[in-house]
Amino acid sequence: MKWIQFTVKTTAEAEDVVIATLAEIGVEGAAIRDKQPLTEEDKAQMFVDIMPDCPQDDGVAYLDFYLEEDADKDAVLKEIQDALEELRGFMDIGEGSVTESQTEDKDWINNWKEYFHQFYVDDILIVPSWEEVKPEDQDKMILHIDPGTAFGTGMHETTQLVIRQLKKYVKEDTLLLDVGTGSGILGIVALKLGAKHVVGTDLDPCAVPAVAENKAANDIPDEAFEMMIGNIIDDPSVQEEVGYEKYDIVAANILADVLVPLTPVIVHQMKKGAYYITSGILDVKEAVVTEAVKEAGLTLVEVTRQGEWVSVTARKD
Repeated sequence: MKWIQFTVKTTAEAEDVVIATLAEIGVEGAAIRDKQPLTEEDKAQMFVDIMPDCPQDDGVAYLDFYLEEDADKDAVLKEIQDALEELRGFMDIGEGSVTESQTEDKDWINNWKEYFHQFYVDDILIVPSWEEVKPEDQDKMILHIDPGTAFGTGMHETTQLVIRQLKKYVKEDTLLLDVGTGSGILGIVALKLGAKHVVGTDLDPCAVPAVAENKAANDIPDEAFEMMIGNIIDDPSVQEEVGYEKYDIVAANILADVLVPLTPVIVHQMKKGAYYITSGILDVKEAVVTEAVKEAGLTLVEVTRQGEWVSVTARKD
């Protein structure tokens, strides 16, 4: 199916109002392109350790939306232009122009799948639902992971580092807490390795359906893997619900700057002798995390590396 792309040029200040106006007309899913700097909240939600250098904000915003090729575009555009003129009467919307361009013939919901194929993490095979397991791989440990567009697949070095540590430390009766669980891949790996129970926490509500779908794809019983939405670092109710001195392993594949405040909190969820497996750490931030681990009273067990990424494993004695 061919789509027609339209772009509204407006101001960064007006972008939210313009998007709401488009939604009222029936145009949803507009993408924003602007040069506004990231807020501290935005940075906390990003799974990167070094923020990109952004160009200087010029106050301009571009809002991209799409219509099917056979849509009555003239009628829709007239509604949009009339609505923009009405907005112009009480606020500055900048240029307020609408330009048109043809897009490629793509399935915008599913085209990302062409970049994700089955792959190994050592002897564990990770397979998306749209690919078949080869006959020669049937006897391997197989994970069926569909990340959707929101969460990771296990291809990133940080996830692979944690998986290798889980292989070392997961036992038959292991209780695992996965902070920032995302697609649920680490919890599912732990259960496949023999863990007894997993609790995952995440800030993003989208993690709940993502984990549910991946549990079902791997025949994981609902009761074996619980999900909680909330910030365990500063929300006592989440800390209480997760439980204290309960877990044999805590996994946290997040960011160095999040691991620092997380570590002194998470020690209270760990049993004596429990392991704390962290990743998401660029090599330049290794010392920051190892120092946080020591300050929290944990014993540094090992540091493993893959490319420029680091995993720090510690123990509560």
